[in-house]
Amino acid sequence: MSRPLILVSNDDGITSKGILTLINVMKDLGDVLVVAPDSPQSGMGHAITVGESLRLEENLVFKGVKAYQCSGTPADCVKMARHFVLKGQRQPDVVVSGINHGSNTSISVLYSGTMSAAIEGAIEGTPAIGFSLCDYSHDADFSHVEPYVRKITQQVLAKGLPKGVALNVNFPPKQNEPLKGIRVCRQANAKWVEEFDQRFDPNGRRYFWMAGSFVNFDKGEDNDEWAIANNYVSVVPCQFDLTAHQAISILNEDWEILDRSAQAEASEYRKPEEK
Repeated sequence: MSRPLILVSNDDGITSKGILTLINVMKDLGDVLVVAPDSPQSGMGHAITVGESLRLEENLVFKGVKAYQCSGTPADCVKMARHFVLKGQRQPDVVVSGINHGSNTSISVLYSGTMSAAIEGAIEGTPAIGFSLCDYSHDADFSHVEPYVRKITQQVLAKGLPKGVALNVNFPPKQNEPLKGIRVCRQANAKWVEEFDQRFDPNGRRYFWMAGSFVNFDKGEDNDEWAIANNYVSVVPCQFDLTAHQAISILNEDWEILDRSAQAEASEYRKPEEK
């Protein structure tokens, strides 16, 4: 059988240490195509470029790997790979994104460009994985995550994923003790509490830097924040269908009450005319 085709992207940019680590692991598992942003795109979420042109240039930095740098977002990169670079050709067997410099646990998945590249793959019907290391350092040590990146990707290649699902995989930073293993988790109930630092430029014009802190409200031991805090690899299955299915019946019941009330009011309004 032919080797699987693996599409690699990220949000830290094509020159990041994390994507180099990911490519080196993927080269052992299949044929690799890289389409990644030409500059950092962290926090872009699932943005796509619609108001300006996109540029795509071949990048020769990775020996033995076909690679392109794109001026767009991570989601743009996956779209360009599938619908331009690979147009009319074999499509990827898996999309892998990362390895991100920094955590994408909990609510951060909504803002993550790393995960948006993976979700874009899932939208197109391709099994996809986003990998993140909970270490924001430019020179972070990725050596301890490589065996887990390999194992998780091999499992996805061998067994696939449910339709429309992408995996959000987060790794604790390297510590003195080895990682304890892998936990399949839910997303923790946590959020960013933003603050805006107001400053003034030399011309007296006001500008802001967004800051803030991450607050975890979740006391459970089955979520990604707990797993990372306890030196486990967290794996959270994610989907692009944001429908709150459990709320549909509740809303339908409320709408039925409102409809009956509206009908009653209309009936009362018509009675004087009928008399």
